[in-house]
Amino acid sequence: GGPESVRFEKLVSWTERPEEGTRFYSGKAVYRTTFDLTEAGGDARGPGSAAVPVTRLAMDLGVVKDTGIARVRLNGQDLGIVWCPPFRVDISKAVKSAGNELEIEVVNSWRNRLIGDRDQPADKRLTKTNIAVRKDWKPVESGLLGPMRVMVEE
Repeated sequence: GGPESVRFEKLVSWTERPEEGTRFYSGKAVYRTTFDLTEAGGDARGPGSAAVPVTRLAMDLGVVKDTGIARVRLNGQDLGIVWCPPFRVDISKAVKSAGNELEIEVVNSWRNRLIGDRDQPADKRLTKTNIAVRKDWKPVESGLLGPMRVMVEE
């Protein structure tokens, strides 16, 4: 029931989107962006730390909702799945100083889709279940909420 593609200008819950297909979406969504390590420079060292070698860089995803499951890929390398806070992966071996291609798959439960279908006529529902969807159920935050940041560990 979700749209084929939605552009997010900032990271917000799917439930805050105006499109009904996104607001009540349940399933997998893929976030894509590119970034440079401009502040860290080509050798991934921060300002004033040129003499201190960096041993590791990590990508912190911030908050991931509702089930909190995300797969991270950077420059074509699968960096694994995160499923609990802190939502963080080591990017040291995959990151470049410029032109990084980041892809994050996020999965949520089907609760929001059930809520979206609750008041629809049976022939318009996208789900079929024997679960009683209660009137007091509200949509739960879903998606990659951030804030995202690259962290340097020395």
